[in-house]
Amino acid sequence: MAKKFYITTPIYYANDVGHIGNLFATTFSDVIARYYRSKLGKDNVYFTTGLDEHGTTVENSAKKNGYTDYKKYVDERADYWINDFSSTQISYNYFARTTNPSHEKFASDFVKKMISEGDVYKDVFKGKYCYGHEKFLTASDIDERGLCPDHRPDQVIEVEEENYFFKLSKYAPKVKELIENGEINVKPDNKRKEILARIDQGVEDQSISRPKSKVTWAIEFPDDGSQTIYVWVEALLNYLSSLEINGKWGFWEGETLHVLGKDINWFHNLIWPAMLLSAGYPLFKRSFVHSFYTVGGRKMSKSIGNVIAPKDLVSKYGVDGTRYLLLANTPYQDDVDITWEALDARYNSDLANGLGNLVSRVAKLAEGTMRTSLDAHGITPKSGSSLNQDHPEMPLSLKKAYDELRLHDVTSEINNLVSEANEYLDEKTPWKLEGEPKQKVLEVAIQKIIQIAKAAEPVIPETSRKIQKIFTSHPIKPAEVLFKRI
Repeated sequence: MAKKFYITTPIYYANDVGHIGNLFATTFSDVIARYYRSKLGKDNVYFTTGLDEHGTTVENSAKKNGYTDYKKYVDERADYWINDFSSTQISYNYFARTTNPSHEKFASDFVKKMISEGDVYKDVFKGKYCYGHEKFLTASDIDERGLCPDHRPDQVIEVEEENYFFKLSKYAPKVKELIENGEINVKPDNKRKEILARIDQGVEDQSISRPKSKVTWAIEFPDDGSQTIYVWVEALLNYLSSLEINGKWGFWEGETLHVLGKDINWFHNLIWPAMLLSAGYPLFKRSFVHSFYTVGGRKMSKSIGNVIAPKDLVSKYGVDGTRYLLLANTPYQDDVDITWEALDARYNSDLANGLGNLVSRVAKLAEGTMRTSLDAHGITPKSGSSLNQDHPEMPLSLKKAYDELRLHDVTSEINNLVSEANEYLDEKTPWKLEGEPKQKVLEVAIQKIIQIAKAAEPVIPETSRKIQKIFTSHPIKPAEVLFKRI
């Protein structure tokens, strides 16, 4: 059986409009999915994203916008997100929605399994709750003011309510062991250390329900109509329900990778595996926990009002330009503070003056050339290229960067290949040559460009296709401007 690869993004709050952080996580996952399709074949890769459509945040937003029919509200929001992802070429296989009746049934059945294991009991929760995160806050979640650092003060309330609790403390030692021995592979290493340190601080049992009197827009708790399933519990279950709904269970038994932000590390790398252990499901294999983009040192948040909208990025840089810039500035271990000025500079240096100019100058030099000495893929193995000949489109260092999820290094490697090709041209000066000597130099240059395009295809798919078309046409014609200088 062919190896299978399953990759997921978090599911996003349906009320949100989407910001650069959402687009980054989804683009990051899309690039990895495209890379694995090139390795394993498209039928052996499954990529999901989607919406978290329940909870007080969505309910309150629907009311604020004049909706009494919450389902109609989330249906319209789903259309918005689907169109948004389509416009940025996100190649997901399934768009999860937690109002799908099949997901709701799966979530109820999953909680029943936890109950049957004796891992659920009723008790009173007293403490702080953040509407922005839809989260019960612990001491490590709040700042020196006693508030959530990511949301407005009015989004944090004191609550005292009777809930059902999951025996998280029972499973915490086992989850810690699994993370330590690598069976649950958390990357990057600082996020792995963070979750282990937090477990060491002590783990309390987790509330997994809310009173229906306080949260009506939710899935009813099994066998208790006075309670609803806590939104985070059933949201996590989309990773399994998405497979069951589509008959794709085999992907859960393959290589699984959750992509998520650092603010939900606790949910995904402690609560989620603990739930899987309780209900008797196999565990996921890997998670990648990214940090945040910040503006002026603060996390982007709709409630704070410092959001950079994806449409503004795409309007300025185009789809592929936006994808490249997001990944070039990957918040891999630490937060990355971004400015429009810095994005402009990187766009111009790497794309307009770099790859775009390289393609333009070689296409102009090769105008009218019939590339009869190149093979069907535009590759001449004996050209003297320094690229990895086992994978002609990709040097080993670039392949390693993809495999290790260091997509910021992927963009650096692509930029290095562009520089190498430019250096080759400057050394050989084909504009000073004529006839066969010029033809041979251009064949090598074209080979290098096509190899760059293939290697960069997961990152800039549309541009990659354009480049390959330019240099596989007969005869070659001058190229359109791929990236207009800002």
